[in-house]
Amino acid sequence: MDDQKERMLSGQLYRDNDPELVAERRRCQALLDRFNATRSDEEDTRQEILSALLGGIGTGSWVMPRFQCDYGYLIRLGDNSFINYDAILMDCARITVGNDVSIGPRAQLLTALHPMDDHEARRQRWETAAPIVIGDNVWMGGGVIVCPGVTIGPDTVVGAGSVVTRDLPARVFAAGNPCRVIRELPSTDTHGQAHGG
Repeated sequence: MDDQKERMLSGQLYRDNDPELVAERRRCQALLDRFNATRSDEEDTRQEILSALLGGIGTGSWVMPRFQCDYGYLIRLGDNSFINYDAILMDCARITVGNDVSIGPRAQLLTALHPMDDHEARRQRWETAAPIVIGDNVWMGGGVIVCPGVTIGPDTVVGAGSVVTRDLPARVFAAGNPCRVIRELPSTDTHGQAHGG
């Protein structure tokens, strides 16, 4: 493994113009070009491309074009999860999406960070990345932006257009910019019956 790739995956400062990283992004873009050019009746072809592109895709999960990411292999989707049109998953760090997740159109999951205080490092294109985790049964409305290092707990709903800058707990409705918890959501049993608490 090249030093810059190792630095990227370990959350250290790295430069993305490293030849190995450039080659991996080109491979990813070639697969995305094929995926995004598929017709609506080519579901099997889409699944084949996603299997080659992503680090893992669970049973019954699907992604709608147009889809964009940097590397692909750092993204894992659980079972029965859905990513709607025009999603951008900037996977310079791992992005883990649980089971039964629904991600609305034009969502952005962004792992990349640039130096804030070190202006010279930013000028020289140094960056870092922090992983994103989306728990089981999360629903994210259209246009949601999830920032680097964020974890969203299971059964949480994120309102459309929200910018999630910090972790969200399980079973809440959260919305806004910056996103904040609006209220708790009831727990349910396996048949969808609500319980207090």
